[in-house]
Amino acid sequence: MTIRNLSILAMFLAFISGARPQSQFLEAIKNESSVTYRLVHPLHEIEATSKDVAFKLEIDPAKKEIKSVSAQVDVTTFDGGNSNRDSHAMEVIDAITYPDVTFSSTAITQTGDSLQVAGKLTFHGVTNDISATAVTNWTEQRIDVQARFPLSLTAFKIERPSLLLIPVNDTLWFDLKAVFNRN
Repeated sequence: MTIRNLSILAMFLAFISGARPQSQFLEAIKNESSVTYRLVHPLHEIEATSKDVAFKLEIDPAKKEIKSVSAQVDVTTFDGGNSNRDSHAMEVIDAITYPDVTFSSTAITQTGDSLQVAGKLTFHGVTNDISATAVTNWTEQRIDVQARFPLSLTAFKIERPSLLLIPVNDTLWFDLKAVFNRN
């Protein structure tokens, strides 16, 4: 191969490698990230948080775009501040048989700092399509993502617990906070 042909090949390879979008894969900082659920009963609200959640992003840093999202949390890591109530919640969702909740995005629409994320969520052994709205904040060092979405307990085949013969609302609200280092 001549030097001229090698130069052309080198330029072609540089062009191809520069033409492909560059993805970066990030994992959330555990002690700064969390997922909280809120369950409402006509007499009171129950809230519990886990800081042991694994959030992952695929981003295009040049475009400041999030390309995919995934998450996993062990349901036994939620702490509501009342061990008896937390234990009962684990019985209701059969945490021994179904310890993990997982999410994987299937589509993301980004408009500025706002995201509409659609994906598959598996909870209590049932997988359903869900969507959530999220807000991102990009800095040179970090990406902060906050999201909120509802789930129907009955859609995931969970019998709604009752207090004084009154069942909790069917909607379980989730608030997510995920913090990622960009370095």
